[in-house]
Amino acid sequence: MAGVEEKEKEKEVSGVEEKVTTSRAPTEEEPAAEEEAGKHADEEDTGAQIAPIVKLEEVVISTGEENEDVLLDIKAKLYRFDKDGTQWKERGVGQVKLLEHKQTKKVRLLMRQSRTLKICANHMVLASTTLQEHAGSDKSWVWHAPDYSDGTLKEELFCMRFGSIESAHKFKDAFEAAQEKVSAKSDKDEEAADTAAGLLDKLKVEGETKDEVTAVTSNGIVS
Repeated sequence: MAGVEEKEKEKEVSGVEEKVTTSRAPTEEEPAAEEEAGKHADEEDTGAQIAPIVKLEEVVISTGEENEDVLLDIKAKLYRFDKDGTQWKERGVGQVKLLEHKQTKKVRLLMRQSRTLKICANHMVLASTTLQEHAGSDKSWVWHAPDYSDGTLKEELFCMRFGSIESAHKFKDAFEAAQEKVSAKSDKDEEAADTAAGLLDKLKVEGETKDEVTAVTSNGIVS
């Protein structure tokens, strides 16, 4: 009996060993394949569309320069003379432009600060304006102008400094060329105004003559 029991125990142990040996361990490729399959599942496009919470409308910003042609666009630093403090105060660094209106042909000087785009100079280019060199500097110009940059028309004394002598001369040439355009436009306007005034006077004289002839005829003086 003891021999039979020992044989049966040996069979049970050998069966367990067979089960252990037949259940193999997973290879290194299998976890990688499972991970790759998970990635593809995450990247799969479901076709769902998520609507934005807030819809932003396109805003058109007007600069006021849409109807003007740029005659000059150059970088400079602007100063304004403070009469109360009797000293020069910096207005800002930025791009100074000479802009010609497409219809009226008037030219204005406009300058905005580089970072804030705040207007620091905005005035018409007049034929009577004179650019003068600032004392001790061949890269700066000084001039008077009725300026509108602060929202009210005010007489200002400006000083503009450029990065090089070439830039300063370029500004002066463009400014004086704009003055010539403005002066020619003013002469044409004055000529047109004189012509219109002459025509009005002529019409007025002819009208008075016709009235006199009518009056004389009605009185029987002229047959």
